[in-house]
Amino acid sequence: MALLEVQGVESGYDAMKILWGIDLAVERGETVLLLGANSAGKTTLLRTIIGLLPCWNGAIHFDGQAIDHLPPDQRIRRGIAFMSEMGVFPSLTIEENLRLGGYFISGAEVRRRSVQLMELFPDLAKKRHGLAASLSGGQRKMLGIAKALISQPKLLLMDEPSSGLAPVFVKQVVEALRVAIGGGTALLLAEQNVAFIKLADRGYLIDGGRVRVSGTPEELETSDAVRAAYFGLA
Repeated sequence: MALLEVQGVESGYDAMKILWGIDLAVERGETVLLLGANSAGKTTLLRTIIGLLPCWNGAIHFDGQAIDHLPPDQRIRRGIAFMSEMGVFPSLTIEENLRLGGYFISGAEVRRRSVQLMELFPDLAKKRHGLAASLSGGQRKMLGIAKALISQPKLLLMDEPSSGLAPVFVKQVVEALRVAIGGGTALLLAEQNVAFIKLADRGYLIDGGRVRVSGTPEELETSDAVRAAYFGLA
């Protein structure tokens, strides 16, 4: 049984339907990439999985249990973390952001995990008492990843982790995600940047709120559907 199973999910905003019967799965410890242009439905899908949007039809199972009826906090407690494009609170310090990420675990565990994460991300350790607003774009992404990982989630949902970053910082984010993979966390990444294809075990192309193709990174790179919808090639 997969860690995450999304079956026939439909969702949207008010009366606007965005997702039309999405099916996908994420195995334990697996990295899965969601490819698609802007407005393809990637963010809507992540927000539906974490519970920020209602699941109109279909089912979402996590770790063998139905969660589509649960509020976001209950999904987080079960082991799902969500990192939006912003990922951090600029007006809070690095340490405060990490404590917020560990809201549902004990203070002692937050302190223990904070030490480990500071060792993994030394740039953050140097500024741990400073505001997140003082960090570079790449450092903010690393803080967002650390904030999401502090609770040791079974699954991390990430929305456009490369958004707004220069190529040099994208490489840093990719390396930070490799740390997460090494820790056994499953990843579901919504991305447009081709650099993330090689990071994935499998991927799905979403276009118009529907899954158009799925497969290995190699299969996606050679798919006509991906070339047309993602790379803009007919």
